[in-house]
Amino acid sequence: MAGESSKAASPPLLDKPWREINWRQTALQDVNNYRPFVEGQQIRILLYGPLGGGRTSFIYSVQSTLRGRMCVSSLDDDIFGGCFIKGYTTYKVIKRSPETFHPFVLNDISQDRGVLMDDIKLVFKGHVKDGYKFNPESKLSAGDPFYNEAPTANDRVHVLVCVVPADKLPCMKAEVKKKIRDVRVEASRLGIPQVAVLTKVDMACPEVKKDLKNVYRSKYLKEKMEQFSADVGIPMNCIFPVKNYNEEINLNEDVDSLILSALKHIIDFGDNCINRRIHNV
Repeated sequence: MAGESSKAASPPLLDKPWREINWRQTALQDVNNYRPFVEGQQIRILLYGPLGGGRTSFIYSVQSTLRGRMCVSSLDDDIFGGCFIKGYTTYKVIKRSPETFHPFVLNDISQDRGVLMDDIKLVFKGHVKDGYKFNPESKLSAGDPFYNEAPTANDRVHVLVCVVPADKLPCMKAEVKKKIRDVRVEASRLGIPQVAVLTKVDMACPEVKKDLKNVYRSKYLKEKMEQFSADVGIPMNCIFPVKNYNEEINLNEDVDSLILSALKHIIDFGDNCINRRIHNV
């Protein structure tokens, strides 16, 4: 009979998580305790990726998690079809004590706004000043008020983070993947490590929506991460699934844990980049 020959559907979750992480407190302590090798040095983290990927929400979520309270975001958002023009901006992350900041900053660059590869290279090297609005028709040139003639070590990018929505991975266009690869290759040439953050994991998998702790037990998410890794060349151990804060009004330990796990590794990669440059290795 047909019923006898049919197989039971494979369970959506693995028996055990395929990756172990520190759930919140340990990772929070690691991030709070980070100090650069050189006094005054800061890690510059550059975010890029497709429109609607969650870069703005990721910055907002990092700020909220590290401050221990929901932060009201004044960041320009990916809304109205991308018609809100945003300049190149550095976002500092304040500590819980007033007037003190973590020794890392985040910058945002959107590949959907027609940013030229020549301008991305300038960003990597620290030649682009805050407030510059990228022109898809012409690159930033020396002599422009927004061109930084003499970038310092802090102006240069130390880690590149590709932010993409996990729920859109199955329908991601080939040209988007190619742009991600192209940007990654340019970063590699300059010795800049690359990381991917997959947002909206709760929207991608029902089991994760039920319980965020299932994120590393979901067979579906693991398969999509493996395919994305193969498509763009970012290794699996450099890809981190997260859920950004969006409609929540209170912090959630599981959300914090994934944000902190990703952030800790981003900081580690950036710190390694700084140390290599200092010691020329």
